[in-house]
Amino acid sequence: MADNGQNTEDVYERVRTAILDGQLAPGAVMSQVALAQDLGISRTPLREALRMLQSEGLVEGEPNRRVRVAPMTAPDLEELYVMRVTLEAEALRLSVPRMTSEDLARLEGHMAEMAHYAAEKDYRRWNLPHQQFHRGLTAHAGERVNFVLGQMFDHAERYRRLHIGHGPTAWATAGHREILDACKAGDRDGSAGKLASHLARTGFEVSELLEPGYEPKLLELALSDAGGSPPTKGRRRTPR
Repeated sequence: MADNGQNTEDVYERVRTAILDGQLAPGAVMSQVALAQDLGISRTPLREALRMLQSEGLVEGEPNRRVRVAPMTAPDLEELYVMRVTLEAEALRLSVPRMTSEDLARLEGHMAEMAHYAAEKDYRRWNLPHQQFHRGLTAHAGERVNFVLGQMFDHAERYRRLHIGHGPTAWATAGHREILDACKAGDRDGSAGKLASHLARTGFEVSELLEPGYEPKLLELALSDAGGSPPTKGRRRTPR
């Protein structure tokens, strides 16, 4: 039974989570009645929640009609990672001079947690310190910047879940270590470039999974502009 006491924000969070973790499959088409029944939620707040999700780009459709979960495509992935590479690298460049020893210690702690859960192949628990690591890197760039970065991190979740099961290096933390070491050295440009390369690598590899042969030219240009290293021929073999 749907809970008529649920508010729009609650329903928004439930549907958004269902989309991001794959409970609602990319491209899935469904009626609002069926969606409300499947998730046990009320239709009135669902309509508003769907409008919010449509403005966020996670849902396609029209009010009071059938809706479709936004599909996962190579061009959409490329746009998402162009934005992440550009903004997140600059946010790190701004944050490095403001990092304290406590900030760096917390980042080390997040990496230790990631390594622990990676060894157990526990993606759900691994993803929280992974998110905290990335937000810790850019924490000093400002609240508004980090809000946008957090939203993009969430949108990338659908693509990470596709990626994580492909290849034995999917849990590797070498890229995170390189970024953190550059931060510790106070190297603004070096840390930003390593982060850009780290993020772009995922974009290159997942685009190949989604559409073999796809050439993400815009992402390559964004990577170069952010000071990252150009991909090698084996660029799609090391998930991050």
